[in-house]
Amino acid sequence: MNRIIAVTNQKGGVGKTTTSVNLAASLALSSGQRVLLVDLDPQGNATMGSGIDKTQVPLSSYEVLTGSVRLSEALVPAEKGGFDLLPANADLTAAEVELLNFKMKEQRLRLALATVKGNYDYIVIDCPPSLSMLTINALVAADAALIPIQCEYYALEGLSALLKTIDSIRSHLNPGLRIGGLLRTMFDPRNNLANQVSAQLLTHFPKQVYNTVIPRNVRLAEAPSHGLPATLYDKTSRGALAYTALASEIVRKEAAVPA
Repeated sequence: MNRIIAVTNQKGGVGKTTTSVNLAASLALSSGQRVLLVDLDPQGNATMGSGIDKTQVPLSSYEVLTGSVRLSEALVPAEKGGFDLLPANADLTAAEVELLNFKMKEQRLRLALATVKGNYDYIVIDCPPSLSMLTINALVAADAALIPIQCEYYALEGLSALLKTIDSIRSHLNPGLRIGGLLRTMFDPRNNLANQVSAQLLTHFPKQVYNTVIPRNVRLAEAPSHGLPATLYDKTSRGALAYTALASEIVRKEAAVPA
């Protein structure tokens, strides 16, 4: 089974990068999957959180998207996490403008990933916090969108805009794209608003909300500064255990989806 999952939400600070890195590590280390993590955010936080110095990588997703190198040439092993990484750094900012001059500009990532897709069970894409050309490339390449949502005010409003974008991409560029699931992140059950928003999500999207809930957890916040997924930084922490559970839930759900 080969699955490409885009972790996306145009709202910043909802846990996209934390989810991308920890999901990749959990799929690889706990579920035994062959995993590629694609950093598509110019901030390069997924790269740093995987233990790779973004300032020292000779090649990145920028060179891949602009076609100067093959994707396989830019990959680096995130050895501790057990997965491969297509890194990103500030160079990727230029790709936003440069891609506009390419033919099939929305298909650049899909064409690049097609050359290595057979080598992996899962490819996880960490998207930037915007509905940009980079995010569109990720959604055009993906089989499923995983949407992290912090259960707070305006969460549903932002989700509505993203779902419209996904519908548009499904209609015009990637008919196979589906919602893999909505992931409640940084969840504090003591917060009344968080519980209310969670209940609304379950009411409106009963089949698309993951059972796994990612708690607000200090270890999850600390892990990136050590260049480690939380599953390695403190595998017994509530955050690490939650992402291990999420990986198992995704493997089960994806196994039930026809290729």
